[in-house]
Amino acid sequence: MNRARESRLIIVLLLSCFIVLVAGCRPRPSANEKRYPINGKVIAVNKTDRTATIEHEDIVGYMPAMTMPFRIKNDADLEMMKPGDQVTGSLVVNDTSSWVEIATIAEGTAPLSPTAEIPGEPKPGDEVPDFGLTNQDGKRIHLAQYRGKALALTFVYTRCPQPDQCTLMSTNFAAVDKELQKEPDVYAKTHLLTISFDPDYDTPKVLRSYGASHTGRYSDETFQHWEFATGTKDEVKGVAQFFGLRYFQDTESGDEQVI
Repeated sequence: MNRARESRLIIVLLLSCFIVLVAGCRPRPSANEKRYPINGKVIAVNKTDRTATIEHEDIVGYMPAMTMPFRIKNDADLEMMKPGDQVTGSLVVNDTSSWVEIATIAEGTAPLSPTAEIPGEPKPGDEVPDFGLTNQDGKRIHLAQYRGKALALTFVYTRCPQPDQCTLMSTNFAAVDKELQKEPDVYAKTHLLTISFDPDYDTPKVLRSYGASHTGRYSDETFQHWEFATGTKDEVKGVAQFFGLRYFQDTESGDEQVI
């Protein structure tokens, strides 16, 4: 098989995996709903996706304080919300999805500002910089070492329990990894990389445990095909911004947020 044909086969198989996964990710009705009070500041609003990124306080019994997007149930609330607003409400979670029901919206006074010029998303054929990170074994890795392979990467927080966000992303990658194993030649020409947004908490040890639980091989996992990586805040930020994620600074607290 020539190189061009191999490349096309890899792309087709990867796309096929993701199409199947996306089709299987549509929310299904669930009676197993739980409700948690949520209180936080709006960082960004995306009316197209019907989501708001919220810097929230600890959600007692569910997740620690962090910043992440939430689906907003009521479109009228989404229309009223803007960056800087303080909101309260309920986070509703079931087996496959989650959303926020807004109770109050208080106008905020602290707008957010970009911490750097927002880059455009890379286009097919663009050269990817040789970003350096640290993997689950504490070893330094560089993206250039995967040249010649189709590299699929994603970003997560290991502490994010949302069934339709980070958890779903890692479950999807596990399914892709398993599907690619059925084609040994293609498996050898692909690589998966999960990068943490939360380098303070997601140490190599944490990532190793998280990754092994998602591959299902636990202590037998060698991470030869699917790696989990972290780095300094600047290293993670560099990779994230290149692939189109945006960082903003809260002008009141000085904290930097990624959306």
